[in-house]
Amino acid sequence: MAAPAAPFDAAAPSYDAVFTHRTLGRLLRAAVWEHLDAAFHPGDRVLDLGCGTGEDAVRLAQRGIDVLATDVSAGMIAVAREKAADAGVAERVHLAQVDLREHPLSLPASWRGPDGIDGSFSSFGALNCLPDRRRLASTLAAWVRPGGRLVLVLMGPLCPWEIGWHLARGQPRRAVRRLTAGRDGTLAHTGGGTSVRVWYPTPRRLRAEFAPAFRHVYTVGIGVLLPPSYLAGLVERRPHAFTLLAALERRIAGWFPWPWLADHYLMVLERTAAPTATGLDREDRP
Repeated sequence: MAAPAAPFDAAAPSYDAVFTHRTLGRLLRAAVWEHLDAAFHPGDRVLDLGCGTGEDAVRLAQRGIDVLATDVSAGMIAVAREKAADAGVAERVHLAQVDLREHPLSLPASWRGPDGIDGSFSSFGALNCLPDRRRLASTLAAWVRPGGRLVLVLMGPLCPWEIGWHLARGQPRRAVRRLTAGRDGTLAHTGGGTSVRVWYPTPRRLRAEFAPAFRHVYTVGIGVLLPPSYLAGLVERRPHAFTLLAALERRIAGWFPWPWLADHYLMVLERTAAPTATGLDREDRP
């Protein structure tokens, strides 16, 4: 586990300062929270995949939701534990160090319960660290009750903000790095002078990876008019203007083609009633 965890361990001490607590981070997370609030309700039990410093988990716990918050990084888990304690919700935020590349995931079976959990979510690109998400879909199909929802936030392959920013600075390779990532992915900076290999699935591919155990409900763009997180300093210089853009973005984010033209897209999926095989199960059959 040390190899995938190391970049995020290095980023953990500064993550909130460079993203969560800055204007851009607050605007992007507020957009995500609208969909989390609609999907999950007080009394629910929800799995957080790639919890980072626990900002989303604490928010849900404050609403009376029990969260099993997982991350590959011990550093991130430590920050999340302290944050939950400071917020007075430590009894609702259960933490576990989990590598999403494992199959099956090392999740505490007792937390699932006899009827399954009410849903799962993953914010801001944790699932981009997987070249393929069908094994994860298989695990979630066994854990999430029929009718339970997934809220998944991934980086998409086409971000006009990123393309324009790097082209304007004479960096064509960086401008199209998402489009040229291919099957081997590409390296992305995580902070602390480290990087991690990532992939950029299209919304169509993500839907296919989770079908047929999960049906598509809707997809919206996150970061349609707002820039990528590494441009947070730009937003700090014009906070009022970007706050207005964020309000406009939330009105148009679900319209085509904006979910395809955003730094991230948010997809909501619902567990189907039939215990049907996943795409991976079909591929593995002789």
